Amino acid sequence: MEAQRDPELAQVYARATLLVPDGMPTVWVGRMQGFRNMQRVAGPDLMQEIFRREEFAHRTHFLYGGKQGVAADLKSTMRRRFPWVRIVGTYTPPFRDLTPEEEETVTAQILALKPDMIWVGISTPRQERFMMRILPLLDSCLLFGVGAAFDFHTGRIKDAPQWVKRAGLQWLHRLIQDPRRLFWRYLRNNTAFLWHISLQLTGLRTYLQAEINASFASRSQTIADQ
Repeated sequence: MEAQRDPELAQVYARATLLVPDGMPTVWVGRMQGFRNMQRVAGPDLMQEIFRREEFAHRTHFLYGGKQGVAADLKSTMRRRFPWVRIVGTYTPPFRDLTPEEEETVTAQILALKPDMIWVGISTPRQERFMMRILPLLDSCLLFGVGAAFDFHTGRIKDAPQWVKRAGLQWLHRLIQDPRRLFWRYLRNNTAFLWHISLQLTGLRTYLQAEINASFASRSQTIADQ
């Protein structure tokens, strides 16, 4: 929904190597569109699965995100659960975009540590913009945007039972835990999602990559003309 309002953010998603359906509503829509075997792949689950598998034991990780102390706690938690995990560094960003000096500092830190995978746990769309901006500055590596995974795995956010997830109600479970921060976001995005997906499924509107590219190109040209 954020990408529907921002063509530049839509380009970030379009250029991603891997996109996964984080919530059950997106899985249901995918199945309606013919992808019968689509399953939910939440960011916290993907992160845990990669850390858990011993075939990735020789890979190194860097944790970027969370409030003060969360990344360090996550490092301890993962190493306690999976002793073979190699986490070479952590960074706790401020709750805003980095200044050029701060971005230069964290880039230099990552370049020195040379992690194979960087896990980014900040809010959307800040994490997507950060990953797209910093990736060209780094050596070959993978960046995963996993949102609240840092808080889930350190116990700061209580995870929902499996039946709640299967019912597509994890958003409600999250809302009950943090209503002040999430109420207006969910009201805006969930309502918009229902509207847009109804238009798409009924054939009243199509959402094409070409439209995203054209809109982005037009916006870029406008900026250049200014």
